[in-house]
Amino acid sequence: MQLNSCYLDELKALVQKYGHKSFRGNQLYTFFHSSKRTDIENSNIPKDLTEELIKNEKIAHVEILKDYSSKIDETKKLLYVLDDENIIEGSLMKYKYGNSLCISTQVGCRMGCVFCASTKAGLVRNLTAAEMLSQIYTTENKYSIKVSNVILMGSGEPLDNYENVVRFLKIIHSGEGKNLSYRNITLSTCGVAENIYKFADEKIPVTLALSLHNTDNESRSELMPINRKYSIEETLTACKYYTEKTNTRLTVEYTLIKGVNDFEKNLQDLKRLLKGINSHVNLIPLNPIEEYVKARPKNNEIEHFRKKLEDIGLNVTIRRELGADIDASCGQLRRSFKEGNSDKIHSTNQQGIS
Repeated sequence: MQLNSCYLDELKALVQKYGHKSFRGNQLYTFFHSSKRTDIENSNIPKDLTEELIKNEKIAHVEILKDYSSKIDETKKLLYVLDDENIIEGSLMKYKYGNSLCISTQVGCRMGCVFCASTKAGLVRNLTAAEMLSQIYTTENKYSIKVSNVILMGSGEPLDNYENVVRFLKIIHSGEGKNLSYRNITLSTCGVAENIYKFADEKIPVTLALSLHNTDNESRSELMPINRKYSIEETLTACKYYTEKTNTRLTVEYTLIKGVNDFEKNLQDLKRLLKGINSHVNLIPLNPIEEYVKARPKNNEIEHFRKKLEDIGLNVTIRRELGADIDASCGQLRRSFKEGNSDKIHSTNQQGIS
């Protein structure tokens, strides 16, 4: 396991294996997760221990390969390069309450949602906890900022990378590291019901965001193949279990697609499906991609659907669109960059470009 994916007690045990006192494990942990550094040769760890760790253990590094700044707001789209030269992406968004960073949990995705660019090339591999953490630390270091909110909504299905995501969450929350409140973290899932139950039993009270996007099983299965395994009703039952176990509110992500899921029937279905669940609906106007060119509703149609949801008693917001001029929906930028710059990735791996 990578050193910067280890829990504190694991690092303590590891340094003792190398003949050093356990407090050296504390020093390593704070160096990785409080100082946000990976160059342990420049830490206060004894030279002999450092040499042994560099020789025998691995440390994950994540660099910003390229950044794109929106000309219409303060959003940045980030491409990160991993040690194996795979590329992932994230979005840095500035709000009145602080900086939010949307990070990736996998290279690619195997869920197959038809309107998502991240899944078109399938799943390449899972990210480690350290690779998720390093997206945050590298961004904070690069721009001299503090990330106050983290959203697991980049490429990948977080609950398809369950063990690494849980490890990431526990480390980012730890008092010896970044000490980020679970309440400041959102985890988005397409609905891996069995792992929602499992996650609920961890009692980690992040905001669970379910990508729903349609209200009957046949139609949702056409958009999201995961629905063929877990029906809407099964998935929402699991989500209710999570909200009750963690005392949180479910966010229901609903991408509004003109002529697909914007009918009166969808409104009534949402009312029925969400009855008894502490939830709110987040309406997301469709951002078309090359492989899915259904129509985006007009602004007045989106507002009309929102008001109708409120009229039937549901809590609802319309997602604020940020970075529209830089392909800020996840997966689009990574694909276009790789198609045109595959020969440049290696040469910029260690330094980054912007």
